[in-house]
Amino acid sequence: MFLALLFLMDATSLLIADGDTLTSSQKIQKKKNRRQKSKRRQKRKRIANPPTTHADVRYGKYKRNVLDIWLAKSESPTPLIVYIHGGGFVAGSKRSLNRALLRDCLKSGISVAAIHYRFVTTAMFPAPQKDSARAIQFLRYRAKDWNLDPKRFAAFGGSAGAGISMWLAFHDDMADAKSDDPVLRQSSRLSCVGSFGGQPTYDPNVMKAWVGGRVHEHPSIFKCYNIKSIEEIHDPKLQSLFDEVSAITHLTKDDPPVFQYYSQPNRPLPKNARPGQGVHHPIFGLKLKAELDKLKIANEYVHRDNFRGNPFLKMLAFFKTHLE
Repeated sequence: MFLALLFLMDATSLLIADGDTLTSSQKIQKKKNRRQKSKRRQKRKRIANPPTTHADVRYGKYKRNVLDIWLAKSESPTPLIVYIHGGGFVAGSKRSLNRALLRDCLKSGISVAAIHYRFVTTAMFPAPQKDSARAIQFLRYRAKDWNLDPKRFAAFGGSAGAGISMWLAFHDDMADAKSDDPVLRQSSRLSCVGSFGGQPTYDPNVMKAWVGGRVHEHPSIFKCYNIKSIEEIHDPKLQSLFDEVSAITHLTKDDPPVFQYYSQPNRPLPKNARPGQGVHHPIFGLKLKAELDKLKIANEYVHRDNFRGNPFLKMLAFFKTHLE
């Protein structure tokens, strides 16, 4: 009740205490807000995603190694943008792909894929990263069948999906020319990458140093590294794994262009910050941007305070420049 009144207070610029009676004008505004929200909800239902060309295609041996793909109509091979969902490595779905982005990609002759990967509830780090790399390799393996240009692959995601996407972009190519598996012979590299509220590092100690508060105590950290207490993050035996799964530790001057978008306030965390609060803090993006600029890697950093519009379409414009 109190939160609802606070929201209404913000919308009407009036101070209303908990339990006060709404004025006539406030009641009218409340009804108007409800109608507008209902209309937006109905509009989203009407604007369905374009039909999937191939759904739940299996790219690996694990249950969640599946992907969907929408193939753009084209006589020549098309670029491909791969969506990697977020969810703290413990939840999320490929079905959360932004509809407006999907429609605009297909209209622009760009094919789109969306993948699932194993959660850390069943397999700790680096299982999500390795699964996603295989998905990229699998898509390249099917490039001829699906009219894709294997030299023009991009990936993006939010939060965990952003971290994975950047990891793929910065990691050395994982192609194994001698592998008996034809999928693993394919390149895992990307032409450009997009991050929404992403974390370029998953080293809890670095996260704490950058953001402060209790960001390093995010509940997923315990599952990602299979630890029982936060004190275990100081175990030297874990450092190699921290480095392996952190995208920024793999960054070199030959890595692809990066688009970043953040919406959280760029300010210090409160003294009573909750465990995990600040996991989408803009400082993550600014730290990465500083390193990208040092290496002269093309990049764009966007914050909600300075941008109005659909950030996914903003990213698409960036991608189009680097997928030509």
